[in-house]
Amino acid sequence: MTSIASIPRKLPLLLVTEDVLLPGSSIRVSVTSSANIAMVKSRLLSKSSLSSSIIGVLPKEPGQFDSDDVGALHNIGTAALVVQVTGTNWPRPSFTLLVTGLCRFRLDKLVMEVPYPVGVVTQLDKLSIDDEDDDENPEFAALVENFRSESTKLLDMLDVSSPVVARLKKMLNSIPHTMLADLVASLTKASFTEKLEILDAIDLMERFKKALPLLVRQVKMLEVIRKGTSLENNSGRRIIVPFRMNIGDTTKGSKRVDDEGDTNSDTNDLLELQTKLKEAKLPPQAKKVAVKDLQRLKRMGPFSPEHGVIRSWLELISELPWARASQETLDIHKARKDLDADHYAMDKLKRRVLEYLAVRQLKNTLRGPILCFVGPPGVGKTSVGRSIANTLGREFYRISLGGICNQSDIRGHRRTYIGSMPGRIIQGLKVVGVNNPVFLLDEIDKMGSGMHGDPASALLEVLDPEQNCTFVDHYLNVPFDLSQVMFIATANTTKSIPAPLLDRMEIIHVPGYTQEEKMQIAERHLLPKQLREHGLDSTHMQLPQDSLKTLIAQYTREAGVRTLERKLGALCRAVAVRVAEMKLKKPSEANIESISDEALTDVRSGEVADGRVDAASCAIPPQLPILLDEAALEDILGPPIYDSDDIWSRLGVPGVAVGLAWTQTGGHVMMVEASKMEGDGEIVLTGQLGNIMQESAHLALNWVRTAAREYGLKLDGEMMSHTDIHIHFPAGAVGKDGPSAGVTIATALVSLFSGRPVASDVAMTGEITLRGIVLPVGGIKEKVLAAHRAGLRRVILPKKCEKDLVDIPESIKKDLFFIPVTHVDEVLQAAFEGGFHANVELDQVSGALGSKL
Repeated sequence: MTSIASIPRKLPLLLVTEDVLLPGSSIRVSVTSSANIAMVKSRLLSKSSLSSSIIGVLPKEPGQFDSDDVGALHNIGTAALVVQVTGTNWPRPSFTLLVTGLCRFRLDKLVMEVPYPVGVVTQLDKLSIDDEDDDENPEFAALVENFRSESTKLLDMLDVSSPVVARLKKMLNSIPHTMLADLVASLTKASFTEKLEILDAIDLMERFKKALPLLVRQVKMLEVIRKGTSLENNSGRRIIVPFRMNIGDTTKGSKRVDDEGDTNSDTNDLLELQTKLKEAKLPPQAKKVAVKDLQRLKRMGPFSPEHGVIRSWLELISELPWARASQETLDIHKARKDLDADHYAMDKLKRRVLEYLAVRQLKNTLRGPILCFVGPPGVGKTSVGRSIANTLGREFYRISLGGICNQSDIRGHRRTYIGSMPGRIIQGLKVVGVNNPVFLLDEIDKMGSGMHGDPASALLEVLDPEQNCTFVDHYLNVPFDLSQVMFIATANTTKSIPAPLLDRMEIIHVPGYTQEEKMQIAERHLLPKQLREHGLDSTHMQLPQDSLKTLIAQYTREAGVRTLERKLGALCRAVAVRVAEMKLKKPSEANIESISDEALTDVRSGEVADGRVDAASCAIPPQLPILLDEAALEDILGPPIYDSDDIWSRLGVPGVAVGLAWTQTGGHVMMVEASKMEGDGEIVLTGQLGNIMQESAHLALNWVRTAAREYGLKLDGEMMSHTDIHIHFPAGAVGKDGPSAGVTIATALVSLFSGRPVASDVAMTGEITLRGIVLPVGGIKEKVLAAHRAGLRRVILPKKCEKDLVDIPESIKKDLFFIPVTHVDEVLQAAFEGGFHANVELDQVSGALGSKL
């Protein structure tokens, strides 16, 4: 054999773990350690000669991959030619080297360790182009011939479309003996230890003897895979022998050689995935697509760009509850009891749930209803959804829709995009693991639309009982049946919900609570909850009903109970401070120290009178339980926020009337104030009014001017041309709009021009026309509750709204007197004490109809 070249005596060393580079083969090596990076920058990037491209690839000893000790280096390595260098700075600096093995070397000693190792080496293989005359050894010749025969079998089983395989088949007979064993061994699936033994085989015959069993094993593996049979391992356990040829190692190469355990683990994952797909009981269409993609995944290498995408999709489709459903509880009596225990009032909502249960008992295939709870904040719309799920025995999942403006949140992203994922509907089904959960679509009225589509339009398919049985998520891309899902949406108003989406839902209005209902909710739910959260119980604190009523009336004014719960929490915190202080005091000290806060009084016998304790009795610490009276509320929470006397102080003046308004937070009492002054005949409207309310004000004024002669009002054209009219709606920071203030504005103007005040116990609502007809308005229950909270006793409302009084509790109806009207004349007769009649002659107001508009 003719020697033609030799490697340098000193070589920079590239330290690798779990990789063995054999002469004649090519691999990609990831460079991330500081020493290897320093070698690449100093040796490869800064020099361009051929000798600078030759490095020593030295593996570490098995089991010492994490060690930086010199003794962890293997003494036999491979001199390699660096063919390509690529690098990146994200997420951290690193390089990837494509290296081709040249020959073996032995590391004699290290001459440099910092910043990168450099060693003195001895070349073990000769770089040659001819074989030695080994035919004189018959045993070696037979061994080489057998090795070439098995190598031919291996290449015949590989994909001939690969350029590497085609080139190797042509060159197999011409490859020198010295390179044949190393080159073929690099193509086999072998462990790190097995390839390290081949690297250590300096003798050529010993190298062939160690490589031949690996080659024969590889051929048998491919035969098993082709025939679809199984082998018996040494322990007798039946296994499926896997094999993945990594042809890329010799060209674009680049994978770390795994041991047999890792190979079995990868195959077991695929087998487990296949088993999960069988157990998922997929429908025919989804099964067809899943089986096709699973076969693609088996044929695909782990470093293929599509490998992770397909695997993630298959894992999702195998985890979805295609045929898994939770067992429902169809006991109506138990359901009624559970709903009553969890929530007070809400009779209409509870009745609808019980109706659904009753029908489910008669017909088990009933599709899930699509309900929408509409009501002010804090009335329990979200919590009642969870309670319904518990009552039905179903899983519960909440999806917050407030603020989303991308249809992909509903339908998901297509798999062609990087970072794609399913929509929140499919994600929720994966989380709950059943196909009949209760989905709560929270704040459905607060969705937006943007450049990425309209999520409200995407919900049309989800919330349509005729379409959601074949709902197609963009990521899933196969139909999924949502017909058994019970959808419950919540909203504060229906005005911002698109009409097509609103048409697909059954609207159930959840009105605000009355004062009596808030009392019951506080005693049954809120106060016990706050006591538990603050580590207290009834032996530490007591809140009488009179104090609770004061708390509700003067410290909260809302349709729900959130503020009430926060106020109760503030009371509990104050009591907790005093209880903690009392536990730290000694008995002797407790008899001489005084109370610093008069808000907490004791209930010792002899000291309590009419539920209150005199300030003089607070000279010694209180005993448990601590009683909170109205004085204690004011000391802890401060002065009352809402004074019921405020509205009465503004009544009894001409030009002032009380109206009723509906808002997203419930009903409110709305004052309307009108005044006149010398001017140019202008009308001024203040109070942050919307267009509709401004039109109502102009309409009411024109009606009053038209009817002035009938009611004896002095409104001639001369007077109106020199009089400005100012109509103001207090609480100017709050926007107001709607037509229901028409009768209130007309009444205030009549009161202003007649000089007669409106009755102080009356509130009104209704839209008017130019002819004085009173039209119906909405939100009657909320408005009536607001009037009741404000202490008003009479409510004027359109006659056509009488049907809405059915929803008002009887306890509220007993305290109020309702006056249904059809014309403004009836409003005036009821709004003024003794009615409203003309008290002047008609000729005194003959110029009223001639006034200019």
